[in-house]
Amino acid sequence: MEPLRRYEPLVEDSESFFAACERPLPSVVRVNAIKATSERVREALDEEGVGWEGREWNDRVLALDTDKPGNTWPYFHGWIHGQEEISSLPATVLDPSPGEQVWDACAAPGGKTTQIAALMEDRGFVVANDSNLGRLSALRSNAERLGATSVAVTNSDARNFSLKPFRKEFDRALVDAPCSCEGTIRKNPDALDEWTMDHVEGIAGVQKGILRRAIQTVREGGTVVYSTCTFAPEENEAVLDHVLASEECAVVPFEVGLDSVPGVTEWKDERYDESVRHAKRFYPHHNDTGGFFCAKLEVTG
Repeated sequence: MEPLRRYEPLVEDSESFFAACERPLPSVVRVNAIKATSERVREALDEEGVGWEGREWNDRVLALDTDKPGNTWPYFHGWIHGQEEISSLPATVLDPSPGEQVWDACAAPGGKTTQIAALMEDRGFVVANDSNLGRLSALRSNAERLGATSVAVTNSDARNFSLKPFRKEFDRALVDAPCSCEGTIRKNPDALDEWTMDHVEGIAGVQKGILRRAIQTVREGGTVVYSTCTFAPEENEAVLDHVLASEECAVVPFEVGLDSVPGVTEWKDERYDESVRHAKRFYPHHNDTGGFFCAKLEVTG
């Protein structure tokens, strides 16, 4: 927990923040609308004797009273997918439409990819990329189980991703970036065991490269969503500040039905573009979730 002490100046109720970080996460699943409606899934869970609780902000998110949702037959049939509640946020903010071409830059193991496909009614084209070849099998397996036939899998360093194989620029892109994973402490209690400031600074360079490439591959007027599961401004607002200075884009407001605080414009000796306030920080004690950061950008040129 010690690395998280550096964020006390950013958190209004630090006592609640640290207490939440020590509690385990609720067991949450996402309804896979490609195969079933939320109503049918709820009926199936009732039939199986599995208790559930809905989430007001997203009717496709359910908290279950079992920590083994994979043992239920709705999971076996691909009706639900185990996905931490806050992790369903980026695709929701991306808000893709049927028929669009969407790039998921850091896609494995595929929870957000298949959510994008479901939001598109599995009509269109989702390019699911990951640089880690070993993680692609999980991505393919999840896409197959969930019936996401609109997904094409690629293996590339997202910073150098080529548009040549595709018919046009993307309409939207999701960059759920590799990060220091501080916000996953509730799911992975050892997440901070090997935390170093060198890693935070190093991964921030990778994040900047990926986000810049995403903006370059999306058409004018298109949308890019940037997200991480970390609290570090170096990996969040500083990354946005970097691309705002180098690419034709703007951070734009968005609303979801979850408690959050705005992005920060000052950290240590750094000052960031004022528009990063439109990004949102989600702390574990806000909504009983993991920690998260999310920003929506519009491509302006």
